[in-house]
Amino acid sequence: MKFPGSVLVSLLLFVAETGTALYLSSTYRSAGDRIWQALTLLFALLPCVLVQFNLVFIHRDVSRDRPLVLLLHILQLGPIVRCVEVFYIYFHAGRFEEPYVSITKKRQMPKDGHSEEVEKEVGQAEGKLFTHRSAFSRASVIQAFLGSAPQLTLQLYICVLQQEITAARDLASAVAPKGHGPVLPQLTFSKVQSGIFMVLSLLSIVYGALRCNILAIKIKYDDYDVSVKAAAYLCIFLWRSFEIATRVVVLVLFSSVLQIWVLPVVLLNFFGFFFYPWILFWQSKSPFPENIEKALTRVGTTIVLCLLTFLYAGINMFCWSAVQLKLNDPDLINKSQNWYQLAVYYMLRFIENAFLLLLWYVYKTDVYLYVCAPLLVLQLLIGYCMAILFMLVFYQFCHPCKKLFSSSISEGLLSCFKYLCFACKPPKATAPVDKADLKSPDGIGDDAQASCKTNESQNGNPHQSVSSNA
Repeated sequence: MKFPGSVLVSLLLFVAETGTALYLSSTYRSAGDRIWQALTLLFALLPCVLVQFNLVFIHRDVSRDRPLVLLLHILQLGPIVRCVEVFYIYFHAGRFEEPYVSITKKRQMPKDGHSEEVEKEVGQAEGKLFTHRSAFSRASVIQAFLGSAPQLTLQLYICVLQQEITAARDLASAVAPKGHGPVLPQLTFSKVQSGIFMVLSLLSIVYGALRCNILAIKIKYDDYDVSVKAAAYLCIFLWRSFEIATRVVVLVLFSSVLQIWVLPVVLLNFFGFFFYPWILFWQSKSPFPENIEKALTRVGTTIVLCLLTFLYAGINMFCWSAVQLKLNDPDLINKSQNWYQLAVYYMLRFIENAFLLLLWYVYKTDVYLYVCAPLLVLQLLIGYCMAILFMLVFYQFCHPCKKLFSSSISEGLLSCFKYLCFACKPPKATAPVDKADLKSPDGIGDDAQASCKTNESQNGNPHQSVSSNA
């Protein structure tokens, strides 16, 4: 039986980040920064509440008559209780013979074009551990993108503002006494606290994105026995670290110089990804999904779907969501591998980041007195390119189910670029019509039809050639 290490990591990140956020909010209160205190508490407590709902919903505690567990969830102690339950099940598994086991059938990864089906006995303890792992994986994703990501952006923005306050003081002290060089900003204990908190938040986001990738693999290839190797974990970790870190820094730099315009940028990104699954669902003209949970009414199902698309939008604000929603599918997940969508997302996100950095470079203030702006812009763009590079390495070499791809990512991106080049190619100019060929209107129809048939028989249908080139 596999050790539940992912549950322990999720709990440690959850407790460490929440505790640090509460302590940091108390320091903001003592300093008189009520706005920063309120926002820090909001981004700390909102994901806590959503995590409790997630755990209760997956384990169906409402219908199982467990008042003590529900009370602990109300007190925001649900993850701790669940973790204790997980390790109790793990260490007591195998001591007693289980009354019954279930048989699961999984297909192995194909070798030489053949895939064998293997039967495996799954006991009650292992089934419960699987449910707990799944619940904590989803809780990590919620904590990462509805709490840690906005929290990291907020704390980095606060550090930039505090630096702006001290910049004028440092500049004045640099020119006042003669014989003294410029005084660099002092490293205070509050900055150390903020730095530790931001590192914890970044680790939480990267871990949540990693769990999202693993969830997507397990859901898409549920019929196969999937084992993720250490090289795949390392590629995902580096991919997500570069992608999320550069995205957060770009948003903070832009918001530090153009505070008014950051809200339209954020809202446009968020609501664009929020409504995208719903637009695809309405275009498909499929019936409303009713099979999410039997106990849910239509209103409850709508609320669950809205929360799901809300989380989907939060993920895509900061990084590419490995789980693509498809509301007209029974599993609500798009199980096909769409390289075109992946390529378009990263192209548009790279252009957006470059444009926001350009605006920051134009309107930057004295707070960046000790920063080499061109070098910083170059580092951020290279960092995002490094994220794309590790993503390509993962899908090309380290993906556990790469043998099941209908086409590799290199082939998919190559065909995508060919399609874009063909779409951007200017149309050929039409040949001029000779005056001698112009006839009376009565004879135009027959001659045009004859020439059209002749051209089609010689050159083929132009629409077919266009589609074959695409």
